[in-house]
Amino acid sequence: MEPKETPAPAGQTPPAEGSAASPGQTMRAIVQYQYGLADALHLATVPVPDITDDQVLIEVRAAGLDRGAWHMATGLPYPVRVVSGWRTPKNPILGLDVAGTVAAVGAAVTRFAVGDEVFGYGKGSFAEFAVAAEKMLALKPAALSFEQAAAVPVSGTTALQALRDAGKLKAGQQVLITGASGGVGTYAVQIATAMGANVTGECSAAKADLVRGLGAETVIDYTREDFAAGGRRYDLIVDVAGNPSLKRLRRALAPGGTVVIVGGEDGDRWTGGLFRPIAGMLLSLFSRQRFVMFMARENATEFERLSEMIVAGEVSPSIDRTYPLEQMPEAITCLDAGEIRGKAVITV
Repeated sequence: MEPKETPAPAGQTPPAEGSAASPGQTMRAIVQYQYGLADALHLATVPVPDITDDQVLIEVRAAGLDRGAWHMATGLPYPVRVVSGWRTPKNPILGLDVAGTVAAVGAAVTRFAVGDEVFGYGKGSFAEFAVAAEKMLALKPAALSFEQAAAVPVSGTTALQALRDAGKLKAGQQVLITGASGGVGTYAVQIATAMGANVTGECSAAKADLVRGLGAETVIDYTREDFAAGGRRYDLIVDVAGNPSLKRLRRALAPGGTVVIVGGEDGDRWTGGLFRPIAGMLLSLFSRQRFVMFMARENATEFERLSEMIVAGEVSPSIDRTYPLEQMPEAITCLDAGEIRGKAVITV
């Protein structure tokens, strides 16, 4: 059945006069009115969103696909629905990572003007137009394509803050990245290397060449080796894979070392893997080993820092595949199946 158009929120400021979008204009978007994956996602024509005084309307050129989109699409684990809507999604258009051209600005916006090329963290980026707060956007460097820029915000910020802020990484330390071939993992390997760490990446054998090429000195095939079985100990473990037991992590961790838990994909539909980081934090009270439960804080300052690292050649977005907008349901199916190396990007 054809999805119904989503009514625009009431009481919002329309796009600026003469912009790429005007009041009453429609756009193509991937929408969902029930939780699910490909079967719940459809290409539809909906109204272009309005903006408030501190927001920017972006004409989307590319949008990054990350694991967060999977959680929002499926509504899993169930605590996600406190934000996204309990029975049905509050916002029928998915997508957070965005890169494109400013189509309109709110009355209070001072950092951007119509026509600027930007990237950052928005709302509903799997569409021809998306909305973002001014503070969540940065100017796109000329050296970055729209596709590259769209692959940066969520995954890049998560990796940077996990290493720098939560992990307190220092040059010369031994670092293990689990899930090293994924969106966050590929950035974590590169950023840790740029910060002077000795990096070990864990992934499947099929993706070992990617992780090694990103700077990992050692690559562990998780299907054949146990990172905790040898004698090597790590000063910092960034757990993106989301399934090692706390016992294994402690065995691989040096005395006084830190585990930053980023992923939690193996829990049930209610806990979503939250038990591990909570239990780890409790263990930290009685041990020199430290477990940190981590959530990224996206903002323009971090996007600009990542841009500097990319322009300097220290970090490069690892894009495995690009999909046109209408194939976004196929893209999230591939993400769910673990087929994507690094990032997938939706082009508009």
